[in-house]
Amino acid sequence: MRLVVVVGAISLLLVAAFVIPCLIEAGEVSPTSGYSLLEPIHSGNLTVFPVVASRSYDTGQFLTLDEGIRSGDVVVVEAGQARGLIRRRPRMQPVPYPVSDGEVNRLVLVNNSQRPLLLLAGEIVTGGKQDRVIGKDRIVPAESDPVDLSVFCVEPGRWVPTHGKYVCDNAANGGATLFAAPAVRSKAMSAKNQQQVWDEVRKSNQAMAASESVVVAGVAPELNSTSSYGRVMANKEVQQEVDKVATPIQRSYESVIRQLRDKNAVGVVVAVNGDVVWADIFASTQLLQKYWPKLVRSYASEAVITRAKGGEVTLHQAQKFLDDLQGRHETADTEPGVYRQAEITGNGFKVFELTSLLPKTGYAVHVAKMAD
Repeated sequence: MRLVVVVGAISLLLVAAFVIPCLIEAGEVSPTSGYSLLEPIHSGNLTVFPVVASRSYDTGQFLTLDEGIRSGDVVVVEAGQARGLIRRRPRMQPVPYPVSDGEVNRLVLVNNSQRPLLLLAGEIVTGGKQDRVIGKDRIVPAESDPVDLSVFCVEPGRWVPTHGKYVCDNAANGGATLFAAPAVRSKAMSAKNQQQVWDEVRKSNQAMAASESVVVAGVAPELNSTSSYGRVMANKEVQQEVDKVATPIQRSYESVIRQLRDKNAVGVVVAVNGDVVWADIFASTQLLQKYWPKLVRSYASEAVITRAKGGEVTLHQAQKFLDDLQGRHETADTEPGVYRQAEITGNGFKVFELTSLLPKTGYAVHVAKMAD
């Protein structure tokens, strides 16, 4: 049974929350949030501030969607196939039997693994009748019954299967990222509106088709002819544009993580064109490393489609964004004993916090903050 709790009028941060960040040097833990920022890493109009936490947690039990689908332990089907899911023997893969047509905003997932599955909003699953983006963070228990996923289509216009096998890893999509850029991700997480997701996908696809490498290669008409976000991102010329921004960031950040693994490097604050737009924070360096290759490309994609050159974000501005995690209104979605997912609305931002309620946990597995 799932419980939905709404909490209003949450206290705003103390005045100190706005003063302390201005006194904090790089690497010094903020008493407001328990996080600190390192010196920024720049690549073109993208700036990333590594986040260090005051403590880290053991997240080795969690399975990612990439790992689960690749191993076959996680099965994803259209909603119309869900009723026929059966287990032939304990811990064997369920067998889907088509019952009815699927639905745009529904997929069904079964976790056959003995590990809990972590799902993050923004992960894109391809291979069904449409490509979908997961709309919210959640945890699926080990050896679960079928779970109804809230998803949004990122490929308007198609309603036929591609290859019948659901995938989400980079290699399966020509090496392109299969994590939505912040602009698309925010429409699924915050707006929760299918039309707004489609509008953002179209805008992103059009911007990518107008990028330098694409125009020079003469493949813009090909990209403009498809509605698929995943297919555009898999295009070789688009990947070249994203790589120009992503590769320097990835190399620098991976070097930082290697040096600071013992100091709990757990996330990033992201700025594009001089504006702080996003933050992703995990419960451990280990968990961050699993998602980092996809995340950095999603940030780079955002930088490619927003070309205007702005000013530079200071470390103090980024720290202030990171420290301000409370708001005036909170909505929480809870599955008792499994997870609690809170959506916090503040002045000009939203925070999404996924807390594990599994035995021996009780900590925030992932926190995402977006500028609103």
